[in-house]
Amino acid sequence: MSVSPQAQEIWDLIKENQKGLKELRESQRETNEGLKQARALFETQWGKLMESLVEGDLIKILNEQGIEVINTHTNVKHRSEKDGYEYDILAVNGKEVVVVEVKTTLRVKHVKYFLEDLKKFPVRLHHFKDFIIYGAVAYLRAEEEAMRYSEKQGLFVIRATGSSASLVNKKGFKPKVFS
Repeated sequence: MSVSPQAQEIWDLIKENQKGLKELRESQRETNEGLKQARALFETQWGKLMESLVEGDLIKILNEQGIEVINTHTNVKHRSEKDGYEYDILAVNGKEVVVVEVKTTLRVKHVKYFLEDLKKFPVRLHHFKDFIIYGAVAYLRAEEEAMRYSEKQGLFVIRATGSSASLVNKKGFKPKVFS
């Protein structure tokens, strides 16, 4: 069976169009993958920056609150099928530990999750089980209710500002012991 020259031309254009669409889809997939990798890198670096802003003044802030911090540990994490966890910053002395959750934007849901996570801390890191455990949230921006909620739950509330951090709890604030 013979095909007219116009029909063959249309058929060739359809094949060429399909090939072009396939190449476009592949290019979009590669672009999407590259964007995902770039986003993950940015978020990782941004998180490290936020933690550095807070950690830089953390010892001074806690010392002013009567917790004589000797050292800090960042990105304390463990991955397992049963119970993976990550703690952004631990400020430690021989008898007390302050567990710090760092967020760019602090929301109430983050605080609730952190409080649940904080309950598991002495079991997960059992060498701290006999320590007095305090909690703290640190942020760049926060929803107003998140700040109030955090303080009502007995957490230190720390705001990262520029190249430093400062405590924003009300005068006379007494932190809750979580151990």
